[in-house]
Amino acid sequence: MTGSDAQPVPRHLPSGVHEAVRPGCALLRLETTESREGVLDGAWWPRSRDITAELPALLSALAGHLGPLTRVGLDTTAWEGLPTRIVVDGRVVRVDSFPLGDDTVLITRGDRDIFSLLVVPPDTEPEAARAAMAQAVRADNVTQAHQILIDTGSARVPPE
Repeated sequence: MTGSDAQPVPRHLPSGVHEAVRPGCALLRLETTESREGVLDGAWWPRSRDITAELPALLSALAGHLGPLTRVGLDTTAWEGLPTRIVVDGRVVRVDSFPLGDDTVLITRGDRDIFSLLVVPPDTEPEAARAAMAQAVRADNVTQAHQILIDTGSARVPPE
């Protein structure tokens, strides 16, 4: 078998919770098989609600490990200036608006490989953000994103 005949080795994103977690970071536990058990595949803690400033770095990091991405789904009410598409590493990624809530982002690779990430609000205190992200990346997590944010004190408090 020549080098060109070799099967590509799947590349997985690194896992784990690190003390250095800060705004702008993503923690991911992504399994690219159908045997996913947890509700979420990871967590993202953007620095702001400006999606054009925040999303390119996340998608570029994901594409570096997963290959080309096709779509990202976000709740339009949670983000400022939501575009319909974004260019990541020279490829167009379609941005879809879904009524997901501001606590979730969906990333699609190919036709049906969808990854769900918890979105930690940008103004969350570091300790609460770390706790929320740690819960989201657990393989045995069955708690929905919104409940994780409530349980860890990371949920946004609506204005009165």
